[in-house]
Amino acid sequence: MSTHFFEDYQVGAEVRFGPIMVDPEEMVAFARQWDPQPFHIDPQAASQSIYGGIIASGWFTCVLAMRELVANYLSPESSLGSPGLDDLQWRAPVRAGDRLWLACTVVEARPSQTRADRGIVKTRIEMSQEGAPPALSMVATNFVLRRHHAR
Repeated sequence: MSTHFFEDYQVGAEVRFGPIMVDPEEMVAFARQWDPQPFHIDPQAASQSIYGGIIASGWFTCVLAMRELVANYLSPESSLGSPGLDDLQWRAPVRAGDRLWLACTVVEARPSQTRADRGIVKTRIEMSQEGAPPALSMVATNFVLRRHHAR
C-alpha cells in the first residue's frame, strides 16, 4: 500500500477493496467470545430464529471492515487514530462464506483548526456482497497527518 497523507483524501474520492471472505470458524469464534447470542453461535437455535441460520455478529462485520481499512486505506505513517464513528448500521445479515466488498467514499476533509500537523477525514464506509445493498454502513472520522509534517 502506498502512503496516504491528509492531502491525498479528496472529497468525493471512492475506493473499493475485496473480496473479503467470511470464514465460518473465525466468525463463530468471535461471537463465542464477544457476542454469544444464540443466532451467532448455536446452529439449532439460529435455525429457529428470524434469520433461519447462523449470522455474523455486527461487531465481527466491523472487525472485518477495520482489518481491510488498516491494510488498504489508512497509512501507518500518517494515521493518528479516530475519535469515533457516526451512523453505524447493520442493514443485512452476513453469513459464513459470504464474499464482501468494502467501499470507502471521502465525505469531508478539512485541516484541523487546533493542530497544524493534521487534518480530519470523514469517510462513508459500506460493506456488501457484489451487487447487493450494504450489509454494513458507517461514517468514520480519522485524524490524518499532513504531508509536510511527516515523521
